Amino acid sequence: MSKRDLVKRAKDAGVRIVRLQFNDIHGVTKNVAIPIGELDTALEGTIAFDGSCIEGFVRHEESDMYLAPDPATFALLPLVAGQPVEARLLCDVHNPDGSTFEGCTRSTLRRMIEEAARDDFVPEAGAELEFFLFEQSTDGRASTATSDRGSYFDLSPIDRGDAARCDVALALEDMGIRVEATHHEVSRGQHEIDLCPIGALALADAISTARVVVKTIAARHGLHATFMPKPFVNQDGSGLHVSQRLLRDERNVLSDPAGDNAAGLSEAGLAYVGGLLAHASGFTAVTNPTINSYKRLVPGYDAPSYILWSQRAKSALVRVPAAAGGEARIELRSPDPSCNPYLALACIITAGLDGIRRKLVPGDPIDINVAELSDDERAAMGVEQLPLSLYDAVQALDQDHVMRAAIGDHSYHRLREAQLAEWETYRTQVHPWELEAYLSL
Repeated sequence: MSKRDLVKRAKDAGVRIVRLQFNDIHGVTKNVAIPIGELDTALEGTIAFDGSCIEGFVRHEESDMYLAPDPATFALLPLVAGQPVEARLLCDVHNPDGSTFEGCTRSTLRRMIEEAARDDFVPEAGAELEFFLFEQSTDGRASTATSDRGSYFDLSPIDRGDAARCDVALALEDMGIRVEATHHEVSRGQHEIDLCPIGALALADAISTARVVVKTIAARHGLHATFMPKPFVNQDGSGLHVSQRLLRDERNVLSDPAGDNAAGLSEAGLAYVGGLLAHASGFTAVTNPTINSYKRLVPGYDAPSYILWSQRAKSALVRVPAAAGGEARIELRSPDPSCNPYLALACIITAGLDGIRRKLVPGDPIDINVAELSDDERAAMGVEQLPLSLYDAVQALDQDHVMRAAIGDHSYHRLREAQLAEWETYRTQVHPWELEAYLSL
């Protein structure tokens, strides 16, 4: 829609406040709120902010940055009784001269999509967003307490978590984000919302929006929502499973139901899987960006810990489940919901496309639990392990020039600096487990 049409639509809807939203390098949503009377000006890209105050942006002497709203992302925010009507616009970040800021992660994903288009490819993806809903403590702070004792697909209509999750789904639908399904997950207090497959940029926008909506709606139910990957040591953690398609002339080139492999993949589909496997260690620092992420990527749970693909094993890194409607889909199961969705999708899709360009062969699918095998048996099968820590993941990213190019030089260096600083802080702490284990020796 034109800028004039957008302003008219906002005013006709009674919007009083417009939130211009963007993400820092970690995927945390930031915003500048403007009254409706300033929307005309904002759409010209003249709203400035101090980039030196945003994680992973610029130094103090380069602080001036500008927001370029994307009219296609206009949506009304969930209404609060007694509060003015608000809307949001997602923004790209520009330099003072109007050029795209290299560290704008939304623009990074757009650049990857444009590169794919040179080969007439249109990447699409869907996502399973998992999260926990916990009670707030008596002083209003977050806790890990929950009265929810539900498990996978349980029906608990009297549970506040169940009600909050359904309200989130309805709010997302009202904002134009299609929700495929919603259900209780395996762990107590854990929930999942499945976002329908759409264009890669639209999906990253939807994930970013959904995280804000989940936290907002949860708070209204007196709950705290967290996207921390592994809150409990002995329960499943939260993932962000990404299912992928690659269209050319509106046909999914990754699928070939008549092909000679049971997974229903085409030669391009097999090569795409090969690319995901080849770059898995390299993109893990992006898809699993926190210290806590690596507490989830361990054997014994549904999350992957080894680099392999499968048709049936839920713990596989890449899974190609039985095709519904005759079309295969490729699911990456390692990412977690703490990631920056723009950088994560840029890496994931770039990895798959690199596999196609290099005609990589993923080998045969492995449908057994390789965690039960010995190291020698896994080595004989060519199965490697995902990085064991954030530090290991950063080292792997350092060695993967394709993944470094996918996120861009600026984001690579800023993300690396932040993660190594986090690792050093963690490494030098004395943790409660250590006191419990060693204090009385």
